[in-house]
Amino acid sequence: MRILYFADIRFPLERANGIQTMETCHALAARGHRVELAVRPDTHAPPRDPFAYYGLAPISGLKIERAPVRGPAAARRLGYLSFALGRAMGRARADLLFTRDLGVASLLLAIPGSMRAPLVYESHGYGPAVAAALPDLVATASRPGAWKLRRLAAREDRVWEEADGYVTITVGLAREMTERFGKRRHLAAIPDGCRVPPAAVDPMAPIATRDDDLPATVAYAGHLYMWKGVDVLLRALALVPGARGLIVGGHEAEPDLARLKRLAGELGIADRVTFTGLVEPARVPELLQRAAILVLPNPASAISTTFTSPLKLFEYMAAGRAIVASDLPAIREVLHDGVDALLVTPGDPSAMAAAIRRLMDDPALQSALARAALAAVPQYGWGRRAERLEALFNQVTARRR
Repeated sequence: MRILYFADIRFPLERANGIQTMETCHALAARGHRVELAVRPDTHAPPRDPFAYYGLAPISGLKIERAPVRGPAAARRLGYLSFALGRAMGRARADLLFTRDLGVASLLLAIPGSMRAPLVYESHGYGPAVAAALPDLVATASRPGAWKLRRLAAREDRVWEEADGYVTITVGLAREMTERFGKRRHLAAIPDGCRVPPAAVDPMAPIATRDDDLPATVAYAGHLYMWKGVDVLLRALALVPGARGLIVGGHEAEPDLARLKRLAGELGIADRVTFTGLVEPARVPELLQRAAILVLPNPASAISTTFTSPLKLFEYMAAGRAIVASDLPAIREVLHDGVDALLVTPGDPSAMAAAIRRLMDDPALQSALARAALAAVPQYGWGRRAERLEALFNQVTARRR
């Protein structure tokens, strides 16, 4: 199958959006599909090789095409949309169009079905709800006006009604969209994924970089936006003197890294919390191996509660370490309290601290949880995700034949 994937992002991109896009396209190509990934040019000089940046082997079935866009942000967006519109025209150019960009999906649906390949849209949240909540969750986000919210709602309605296929990353999101807009054909809830580690990986194997005389290391990996809950983790660590913290991620140009470093100082734990700053995705697994406990501390929010399928969740499972996570519906679609993780009250540092202490005091429980999580990883591998997407794509393209 010839798949044309539209991603209006500079590429490679260090955020989860870029990682998920590249891993999904690479996994589809590995299943024998011809994938053309249309992105914006890299802003680094010289441009980086996406395969090397994401730690993936080049594959003949995946071609990365860069749209010729430049200028200020609005001009780049308009340039990409124009490029996408021209690139998608013509039934002979691809067997299927795929995107997770709501604006791109809405635009491509303006092309008559007889003049384009079937379109599949992947939703990561209901746009108006995310846009309205974002200013309270991300320091750099601006509050949307009523016109923007109406525009997003209209796009969501149109894409739900008219896209040939529709993917959500959680069951909860599929349920919410169905309740909002009614039932539709060719709908699939397909979570994000991770790389499946070799079968020889030993959960909770001795950590060579850790001195047994030092406190246990508790780690978080990902972005540091307020809705990610890293402040909750820091407050929990302040209640567990026997633990060290490792915070992997955070961009120096954004305010969140400085905010959290300042909070660590105010809590009196700066001497036992390490902030790595931004690291390339390929380095994250090795850093997670330095920890004994991995934490997913999302508080309840418009994004976290039902929309999110965090890449870090699956990376944690593949790391072979015990997990403490917020007890949210989206997380419960994957993890089970006392079976493959400890789930705690979202936003509650005391509950998180109690779970961390419990694991530190019970190595057998650490090992049991880690082994159970690792055993479930194959069903969340990128290859499995590609297989599930392929099943939906086959349904959609068969309808057009």
